Amino acid sequence: QVQLLESGGGLVQAGGSLRLSCRASGLTFSNYALGWFRQAPGKEREFVAAMRRIGVGTYNEDSVKGRFTMSRDNAKNTVYLQMNSLKPEDTAVYYCAARIGIATTPSSYDYWGQGTQVTVSS
Repeated sequence: QVQLLESGGGLVQAGGSLRLSCRASGLTFSNYALGWFRQAPGKEREFVAAMRRIGVGTYNEDSVKGRFTMSRDNAKNTVYLQMNSLKPEDTAVYYCAARIGIATTPSSYDYWGQGTQVTVSS
C-alpha cells in the first residue's frame, strides 16, 4: 500500500520560512516523480513544484519561483519543499503526490498524501 505522509506545516509570519517533508512508503521511490500542490479554501488545487527521478525540478514560476526549492533524498524516500519569503497568499493545505514521469496537473498523479496546513500571517 502506497503512503505519502507530509509534515512540517504550521503558522508563520510573512517573510518567514518553513520546510515541508513528505515521506513515501510502499513504492520504489527512486522510480517516481514527485510533486507538491496546494489548495486554498474555495480554490482549485494548484501546482507548486515537481521533481524528476534524477532530481531536476520545475516550479510554478508565477507564484513560487525564486522562493521555494524542492529537493529529494532517495535514500530516505523523502521529498522536501523549502519555502522562503512566505506571503499570506501562500496560505493553503500543501500536498505531495507521486507518479511515474513528471507532470504539473493534479489529475496526472496517482498517489497523494493527506496534506499539511501552512498558514502565513500578515
